Amino acid sequence: MTTLAAQAREIFAATLRQLDLRRVVGEQIRLNSESLVLGEIAVPLRELDRILIMAVGKAALPMVRGVQDSLRERTISIRAIAVTNQTEFVTEDDLFILAGAHPLPDERSVQAAEVILSALSAVDERTAVLFLISGGASAMIEAPLDPRIPLADVAAFYQALIGSGLPIAEMNALRKHFSAVKGGRLARSAAAARIQCTLLVSDVPAHLPDAIGSGPSLPDSSTLADCREMLAGLHGLPTSVVDFFHGPLCVETPKPEDPAFARAHWAVVSSSEHLAQAAEAQARQAGFHEEIDNRCDEWEYRDAARYLIDRGLELAATHGRCCLISVGEVGVTLPAHVGEGGRNQQFALWCAAELARRGVRATVLSAGSDGIDGNSDAAGAVCDESTLTQACALGFDAERAMRSFDTTPLLRALGATLETGPTGMNLRDLRLLLFER
Repeated sequence: MTTLAAQAREIFAATLRQLDLRRVVGEQIRLNSESLVLGEIAVPLRELDRILIMAVGKAALPMVRGVQDSLRERTISIRAIAVTNQTEFVTEDDLFILAGAHPLPDERSVQAAEVILSALSAVDERTAVLFLISGGASAMIEAPLDPRIPLADVAAFYQALIGSGLPIAEMNALRKHFSAVKGGRLARSAAAARIQCTLLVSDVPAHLPDAIGSGPSLPDSSTLADCREMLAGLHGLPTSVVDFFHGPLCVETPKPEDPAFARAHWAVVSSSEHLAQAAEAQARQAGFHEEIDNRCDEWEYRDAARYLIDRGLELAATHGRCCLISVGEVGVTLPAHVGEGGRNQQFALWCAAELARRGVRATVLSAGSDGIDGNSDAAGAVCDESTLTQACALGFDAERAMRSFDTTPLLRALGATLETGPTGMNLRDLRLLLFER
């Protein structure tokens, strides 16, 4: 492993260590002798009998643990349900943990939706409902508006979206209008509550909070007309899903004026901006000139790679030892049959090919802050201009691997993958480009 590769790995690891979602969420909740304080909203305790917490997504456990920390000296009944891919094998009287499916919904997603809807059906005017939503929630709870649609078709619908190359907000607009638990419909289920408060850990662009986890408790900014227009450009959708979007059961999602939001509040407590700032601090501490550039967010991955390499070369020409930081997601359009990999490994390996083609010495790290990249167990990869030569020496065809999105076996054989396991956070992807004269 080169010095730059080792430094890139340490910057990534230190960045994740610096981001403490448990603490951040806990700071939003306070309980004193007179009031429950949720964000900037205070509710007199005399008006409440209980608090119901619904945590869904890849960061569900640290988020719910943060709330528990703040409410440890409680004088009120609390019940929490957490749906996550980061499983803790614990039994607690006031916390029910469900394993969540990701990236495709399965029987667990249906069960989780049923549990949550059942719990919300008991909400009354003396209940405070706290939604804790993070990335990955879309697949972890699912109940189609048309219950006749087979689960296999639901999974095929999600798979078509993942491979479509659509931006996340557009994918989630379709999911919202398809589902009984997305696009503000959980807020409707909790409409009788004294107060609803949603705390969000964002894995989407900053101006789209209702796209986080497909916005189960927020008013929806997308429309059914938007969805039907997008649907025309998608391929591989099951007939049952297409028929649903053009049928009578596909109705508009709740908008801001809906009565469900009369006593609802929400706030983004952590986002990709915090991820970028943490990486910036770690790169500076490691002795690099650092710069953040998120201009290529949601670009096609090859266009993003060219742009970031060009920008990194500009910085290197001026500063020598530098680290270019970029957060967000890059777009990939998947072929019909894919191997093992993900967008971060695809990006890193393509950068390696581009660096070699240009004769540029640099190291590229691309990884998901959630610790998972596509359908692989890796978070991402670290590559440089020598990666393809090393792959060829081991008998791998890097071009073929990229065409079939089967990059993990090659990168793992080179020791180039990043293996973190689920991190308990999801603040989008982090890309680091390191240059040294």
